[in-house]
Amino acid sequence: MVEQTHILALIPARGGSKGLIGKNLYPILDKPLLQYTLDEAQKSQYLTGLMMSSEDAEINAYAESFGVAVEYVRPASLAEDHTTTAEAVLHALDWLEAQNRLPDAVVLLQPTSPLRTAEEIDAAILQFLESEQDSLISVQPMKEHPYKCVQAQSGGWQYLAQPEQFVSRRQDYTNDYYVINGAIYIVTPQFLRQHQEFTREGLSELFVMDPISGVDIDDLADVFQVEALLKMRQMQLK
Repeated sequence: MVEQTHILALIPARGGSKGLIGKNLYPILDKPLLQYTLDEAQKSQYLTGLMMSSEDAEINAYAESFGVAVEYVRPASLAEDHTTTAEAVLHALDWLEAQNRLPDAVVLLQPTSPLRTAEEIDAAILQFLESEQDSLISVQPMKEHPYKCVQAQSGGWQYLAQPEQFVSRRQDYTNDYYVINGAIYIVTPQFLRQHQEFTREGLSELFVMDPISGVDIDDLADVFQVEALLKMRQMQLK
């Protein structure tokens, strides 16, 4: 089934960034942030295509130097701060369809998740294909359990999730709680066009990842964390 399915990896990487200037090409240890995602995507066994979605000439030139298709250039109007990723991907899908190259599924790989591995990408693809859903999102266990989180309200507060009985030890907590980490999204073009988003409650398959692999870079503090984790991985491989 995998061999007959066109699964396209799409990497959204606009030039602008407020949290970290030039984020997608920002140096992380020995290479730009974008390259971590390019490297892992190109190692995948199940991706049948890889393309960029960027309006930035420098980003596209860098990706092209690694053999990534950059025929498609995202319009500058879809690279604004208010532009959603879904809007940008939908435009790319229309461009592909006009050339009779519409894929069966799109794997969205945001460069801001540099610790996500090729093995995890492939495992997510297999889970997606084996499921009956047209959408898959990567998640990781919540660091702070909702039983210990509270929401402030006018005149008081309440727990985000209420346990059936009081528990003091984390290992006694029941129920599984996850946070969407943004590392992997998989959708069919039909799902994205119908819902105008990658996820829909009750319709999206959950792919559980290790919290380290799901680390997301948004600012300089995240860069320091990722560099430390990369050094740990490198030491473990020696």
